[in-house]
Amino acid sequence: MTIVLPETQALAPDQWYPPLPGTYDEMLDGNGQVRPHWEYLIRALDTLGTTEFERRGTEAAKLLRENGVTYNVYGDPAGQSRPWQLDPVPMLVSSEEWSDIESGLQERAELLNLILADIYGPRELIKKGLLPLELVYSHPGFLRACDQVMLRGKHQLVVYAADLARGPDNHMWVLSDRTQAPSGAGYALENRVAMTRVLPSLFRDSHVHRLALFFQSLRAGLNSIAPPSQDTPRVVVLTPGPFNETFFEHAYLASYLSYPLVQGDDLTVRDGYVWLKSLKGLERVDVILRRVDDDFCDPLELREDSRLGVPGLVEVVRNGNVAIANPLGSGVLENPGLLAFLPGIAEHFLGRQLRLPSAPTWWCGQPKELEYVLANLHKLVIKSTCRTSGSRPVFGQLLSQKELAEWRTRIRAQPMLYVGQEQEEFSTVPVLVPGGLEPRHAILRSFLVARADGYVVMPGGLTRSASHKHDILVSNQTGSISKDTWVLASEPEQTTDLVMKPSPAQVAASQSGALPSRAADNLFWVGRYAERAEGIIRLLRSTIKKLHGNPDHSAREYTESLHCLLRAITQITRTQPGFMAENAQALLREPDAELLSIVLDETRIGSLANTLRCLVQASYTVRDLWSSDTWRVMEELEEHLHNTQQLAKPTLGQVLDVLDKLVTSLSAFSGLVMENMTRGNGWLFLDMGRRLERNVLQLALLRATLVQHKREAVENLLIEALLETSDNLICYRHHYRNNMELVAFLELLLLDENNPRSLAYQTARLQEHVSKLPREQQGGLLSPEQRLTLEASSTLRLAIIAELTAIAENGTRQNLDQLLTRLNYLTSALSDAVTATYFRHESAPQPLAPLRTT
Repeated sequence: MTIVLPETQALAPDQWYPPLPGTYDEMLDGNGQVRPHWEYLIRALDTLGTTEFERRGTEAAKLLRENGVTYNVYGDPAGQSRPWQLDPVPMLVSSEEWSDIESGLQERAELLNLILADIYGPRELIKKGLLPLELVYSHPGFLRACDQVMLRGKHQLVVYAADLARGPDNHMWVLSDRTQAPSGAGYALENRVAMTRVLPSLFRDSHVHRLALFFQSLRAGLNSIAPPSQDTPRVVVLTPGPFNETFFEHAYLASYLSYPLVQGDDLTVRDGYVWLKSLKGLERVDVILRRVDDDFCDPLELREDSRLGVPGLVEVVRNGNVAIANPLGSGVLENPGLLAFLPGIAEHFLGRQLRLPSAPTWWCGQPKELEYVLANLHKLVIKSTCRTSGSRPVFGQLLSQKELAEWRTRIRAQPMLYVGQEQEEFSTVPVLVPGGLEPRHAILRSFLVARADGYVVMPGGLTRSASHKHDILVSNQTGSISKDTWVLASEPEQTTDLVMKPSPAQVAASQSGALPSRAADNLFWVGRYAERAEGIIRLLRSTIKKLHGNPDHSAREYTESLHCLLRAITQITRTQPGFMAENAQALLREPDAELLSIVLDETRIGSLANTLRCLVQASYTVRDLWSSDTWRVMEELEEHLHNTQQLAKPTLGQVLDVLDKLVTSLSAFSGLVMENMTRGNGWLFLDMGRRLERNVLQLALLRATLVQHKREAVENLLIEALLETSDNLICYRHHYRNNMELVAFLELLLLDENNPRSLAYQTARLQEHVSKLPREQQGGLLSPEQRLTLEASSTLRLAIIAELTAIAENGTRQNLDQLLTRLNYLTSALSDAVTATYFRHESAPQPLAPLRTT
């Protein structure tokens, strides 16, 4: 049964929202009455009504989708880039209760910080028997390579998160600790932004504590752990890459905090320091906010098969030349077996019990606790001491007798690897469903960051509710629904802007070339893929219109020109053999199937679908550099492509409609890039990619259609099609009327520097961009890139149209062919030169043994 909002005044609360039996509900008390701090929200929802509130929820979902907020699910074909789910009904916490939770979280963070320092320092806890050595040394989170390695300052645990739920005493208990690379703070921030957009008045009038202070503290906390020699430390966010489940958050936080988002390949170790491979060369990194698991961070000293880390990173940390948050090895604190020993450790370090207790836990590595777990397996939750991808808690009450027996055998075989935890009934929260509200089990993840004077707690955090009414397990991997968490103040909060303003040093760094080479590389290829996709679409549209618009199969020149265009499609998409095959006559007569494959087959290298997929993937890897409007265009491109691929029996007519939508979206992307993107190094490389690719496509198209001489009627039809493809037909007719002349066509498409589609225009823009790229002073000498663009420009300017149109004895325009071939070589060489100069930073070979001196 669910609540129907407009009728709440006529019914008792427990009638329109009956809580689950025997379960604490966050909104209703034990008497079925709305708790005081929920009353204003319920009245507001009652006023809005079900229909309007559902509309607000739909608006929030649309906003998150347009902003590209995703959560990837490993191993789920439908889970890649799954849209983030937000319930518009917030989780409310009163100011009084939050005060107790906040102090309890700070106390727990201080305790875990002391434990971490002890485990990698004196290890007094092990020596005094307060912590079993087997529990520590057998855990993969304990990294022997990090022994005695400490951050400067008193806090080793910089960022901390705790999963909270109601215990049997109706107070918050800690279910688990996240100390390695806690995720969720960025999603909490995005949830807050969405909620303030769709329910602005309700948010304002509820006096909700703001989140901005937490992120300001995060920035200050990261600066405080930097090596002391750095007044303005360079901080980077280290991500595993775009296939990680929470990559959106990595990109979002990097953009929000104005830090470069880097992958392992973007960093290198030289001369005892960590360096960022930027456009200006190597730039020293002082602090790494990592989202890569401990053992993947250094393939040299940790996990040797890792491709996500930085070889030699541990040695740099050991020497104090770079700081990592959280420190390598902090994953040992995520061992759930540690919960069984926290009470004793708290007495040792703090002289008291923790304000926020943990769920009762028994580590099976002890004989007495092992027997208790085996005897009570049917009512406990079984967890592995080692968190791995895909591992989930096992609820004993859901197991059959056979499964219980299997688990007992498994635990007896390796008891140190398991804990038994008392199963607590999580409290329920109201969740919006079609037609009203219903209760769902929920967990609150709270976040803390260390500063010099202690830990700062995010007011609220990320609440996750179960995907179905009676589900016990609450996990993002199983489709849980997020909620914004509102900590209600007793009086209006001072308005704090959520927008983080970068420091002058960060602005200067971003403008001076401190862009990771990988990011510049991806921007370069975003430009190339976008232009390639648009060029393919325009040629396909012209050809399909010619094929099905007003065909004249009786005219020989029509057939010849059509076949020439079809072969040109194969050449510029490089989907050979296609229409270029020796026995392609049947395919040329019935080209529909091949054209559909070139448009829709994502597995076919060079196809439009494959090119668009590459464009979206390259864009996603630099997600932190796009505005919300630009990313919305990327979402539209993917949606158009997806909708086309879902057609049962697609036709070229249906495909033509999609091509029109795609070219509109690509034009919108180009417009946003030209009008809204700052003219920094990132824009330079993106636009260089566009100009290079436009040259490549134009050269390939001209060589495929006009080098071989054809009858005048055929060439006239080809010129008209090429003008339409390049979007120059109206311009040509305005200047040259309706006469299709090769001389005029070549002047417009080759030499007219005022025509944005001409080769001369692209070359001029490339010359401008190359002159602005960061490079070392070379005593006035031209760089390889400058020499190549200068030669290309000179080659075009020295071309004589009359000679280009001359026909040799073999029936080809040899001068035109030579010009196009030379320009194609220079374009390819320029691409290679840019790649070698700005996207690669290879180390010089190093001998394995010291060199002998004589």
